[in-house]
Amino acid sequence: MTQTVTHEESSPPGSGGEQKAKWVYPGMGLLFVAIVGCFTAWGIAADLTTPMVAGFKRIFDMSTFQASLVQLAYFGAYFLLALPAAFINEKFGYKVGLLTGLALAAAGAFLFYPASKIMTFSAFLIALFAMAAGCSILETSANPYVMSLGPEETATRRLNLAQAFNPVGTNIGVLLAASLILPKLDAPVDLASATPEQIHDIRAGQLAAVMGPYIGLGLLLVVIWILIAVQKSPKIVEEFPDTGDGGGSGAMFKILWRSRRYRFGVIAQFFNVAAQVCTWTYIIVYVQEALDGSLALGGLFLQVSLILFLISRFIMTWLIGRIRPTKVLAVLSVLAVVLCLYAMVASNLSGAIALVGVSFCLSLMFPTIYGVALTGLGPATKFGAAGLVMAIVGGAIMPLVQGSLLDATSAAFSFLVPAICFAVVAAFAFFDLKAKEDVHISSAAEGELA
Repeated sequence: MTQTVTHEESSPPGSGGEQKAKWVYPGMGLLFVAIVGCFTAWGIAADLTTPMVAGFKRIFDMSTFQASLVQLAYFGAYFLLALPAAFINEKFGYKVGLLTGLALAAAGAFLFYPASKIMTFSAFLIALFAMAAGCSILETSANPYVMSLGPEETATRRLNLAQAFNPVGTNIGVLLAASLILPKLDAPVDLASATPEQIHDIRAGQLAAVMGPYIGLGLLLVVIWILIAVQKSPKIVEEFPDTGDGGGSGAMFKILWRSRRYRFGVIAQFFNVAAQVCTWTYIIVYVQEALDGSLALGGLFLQVSLILFLISRFIMTWLIGRIRPTKVLAVLSVLAVVLCLYAMVASNLSGAIALVGVSFCLSLMFPTIYGVALTGLGPATKFGAAGLVMAIVGGAIMPLVQGSLLDATSAAFSFLVPAICFAVVAAFAFFDLKAKEDVHISSAAEGELA
């Protein structure tokens, strides 16, 4: 692959030591900061949604499995929109992809207003799906764009740094849910003696509490859209080697399929996101059962988890500058398995603390799997990124599995599901550690396209 970066005054230096010392290429610092804002925004969206499983279960009197459809709508949209996002990025560039994702996510957030008036679960699922569809396009565009803003050897660290601001958003999202939504849903209500009109008014007030933070999120997304739209951004062009046929999507998919590291990376990302969503979604229910706690107390444990996640991500960004990322990934994924198994056995305060500790392990996983899987893919990077975002559908499927297991057994025993997921991530880490050092795939791409 040939990568060229163009801007008005200068181009990046050559491939010598000066370029390798750069964190990002010249002229790309402001763009990097703007994209970091996108990482924060979709963090708010994702973890403003996570407590809604417990919330909608309370409002609409549903089973845990039925309430888990919230995650199916959210992460299912990620799966369906990732590949269209790759085509947008391929044809129009990353900036158009970012703006498209921001616009669609904002529209979905604003749909929560009519949904709160319609007062049906399906209306909220539609709004969630639209917002998540925008986040899917946004994430498919932003992750590889960040990796392209500097030398390849620092791409994984650069992505870890950008992703470190994602939990800033998740903490904001959970804080909003814990302070503005869950307390209103947790208030004791005697529906048995209420009239239909009173029940309607009670649910209208609860759904209005759900709607407010999403409208605020929509406004934030609009502000970020404007900031990126008015900014001049350098163009990064990823080109196929000159082999005479100009390349094509078929050749790119062939490159992806023949990369064992990439294929295993997609599988690992599926189970990593599944484990993350399962842990953060059901820690609230775990606290309710193990500690006889409330929704608000469960939200507090989730908030502490995300603060630990945030701190750990910055620590891990520093650490992988000194230790091979997959070595750290192997240690943390094994530790996560142990913590989940302990929470299964000890359904008490120590088990809840163990689940909080899982967030320390999670902090490194997504960006490291993402960066390692995309290493050296060259011209296939855009479509490779789409595959890794599509793997986020694990966050839709596995919570349904855990929700069914929880309904049949207990919240503690249901954490067998994320334990298995973390074991798959550990297998990917050990696979990469045993694999030979990457040969830059541009030469392999030439062979595929010849």
